[in-house]
Amino acid sequence: MAPSNTGNTDGGSTPARPSGPDGASSGLPGRPSGPETHPVDELLPPVKLVSTGLQHVAAMYAGVVAPPLIVGAGVGLSPTELALLISASLFTAGLATLLQTLGIWKIGARLPFVNGVSFAGVAPMIAIAKEHGPKDALPVIFGAVIVAGILCFLAAPYFCKLIRFFPPVVQGTVITLIGVSLLPVAVNWARGGSPGAPGYGSMRAIGLAAITLVAVVLCNRLLRGFWQQLSLLLGLAIGTLLAFPLGLADFGAVQDAKIFALPSPFHFGAPAFDAAAIVSLCIVMVVSMTESTADMLALGKIVDREADEPVLAAGLRADGLATALSPVFNGFAASAFAQNIGLVALTKIRSRFVVAAGGGILILLGLFPVLGSVVSLVPQPVLGGAGIVLFGTVAASGIRTLAEAGMESSSNTILVSVSLGVGIIPIAVPAFYDAFPEAVRTLMHSGISAGCVMAVLLNLLFHHVGVARRSPADGTSGTTVPTATPS
Repeated sequence: MAPSNTGNTDGGSTPARPSGPDGASSGLPGRPSGPETHPVDELLPPVKLVSTGLQHVAAMYAGVVAPPLIVGAGVGLSPTELALLISASLFTAGLATLLQTLGIWKIGARLPFVNGVSFAGVAPMIAIAKEHGPKDALPVIFGAVIVAGILCFLAAPYFCKLIRFFPPVVQGTVITLIGVSLLPVAVNWARGGSPGAPGYGSMRAIGLAAITLVAVVLCNRLLRGFWQQLSLLLGLAIGTLLAFPLGLADFGAVQDAKIFALPSPFHFGAPAFDAAAIVSLCIVMVVSMTESTADMLALGKIVDREADEPVLAAGLRADGLATALSPVFNGFAASAFAQNIGLVALTKIRSRFVVAAGGGILILLGLFPVLGSVVSLVPQPVLGGAGIVLFGTVAASGIRTLAEAGMESSSNTILVSVSLGVGIIPIAVPAFYDAFPEAVRTLMHSGISAGCVMAVLLNLLFHHVGVARRSPADGTSGTTVPTATPS
């Protein structure tokens, strides 16, 4: 569904021009190398820019507001303060997305790369809240997030060198795991979002998700051009309209929302720095960096622009800077949103300015809570139906990459099978690692990071350790490291 030579953003057959080595050596990630504009750098007409940017916001909205909802409830915030925390998360996600897509200096991947609140930090932040109590929890959390962001920014040029351990067989495995890991989220949304939600698991909720799924598929099949690229947004609109007579949506959130609210720096108090909290969230940041690296590699494949070391370093710097600045505006750690990679693959719109428009919309939603409440009208079952298409598209992109990686090699087959198996463990049995030390739980609780680590280790074993003693018949096909020195 996401071929690497998808052509221009309008679905034509003009081949994309890769950035080439010149873009990498210039130190400016994402710079086009030829006279023709790469689809990633194409500026679309205003109407198309805003409408397709809104699709990205719709795809990520639930993921952005879920962490502040959970953490806010965990520290006992009032409804007014909880609304402020949600607005802050939308605002900082918009700033982080603009930083990634537009970039400054060597900061920002300059790819259609969406950043938002990292869900990986929710469990540690809840643990911090329990340890420090409701009054002091948020200042301690914000202090730890600031330090973790600085760590990410400083470590970026070194962490990105791991790209040599991500040949196509590893990339394909990780991309597939990204999609597979997200599919249970879509299924839970299809049931209603959470067990306490009205009508959770009912036939109404699941039926609405199914209708939305069918609407997205039919719009993609029957429509052409621009309207085909809006198939997800049209499916969401159809599902939301049907949700009202079914009693699965209401306007209560819009009626209670404020029209305008400026973010108040350090509204919950000045940051406090606790050693245990800092270590905990720094571990989370390393996990997020691993996932962001995998996501950038996946996105580079989809948009036909290689995510090389300069691009990865710039993207990780943006993650770190956005994370360090987010607590100033009462936000949390920022990282990649994999679901939006699926949207890029589905629509074939590769312009980073589309995602930048989505970032601008997120900022407006943060400044105008009433606008955010309108987006929140989309019920969870509707998001679930659309999510199955989005996340399945990511998995399909990974399978395509694996098909190009040389799966006739027995070593590659073992690498993929074991890595997928390890990555699926926390998806199939979320409590599997509960008895392990906290650092191990943090790393392995995410199927993406667990599978990614396993794929990298097995790639080292099969294609790096002792590789000089092997013959070509030993199964190095599909890797980029046929000699002792990795390429």
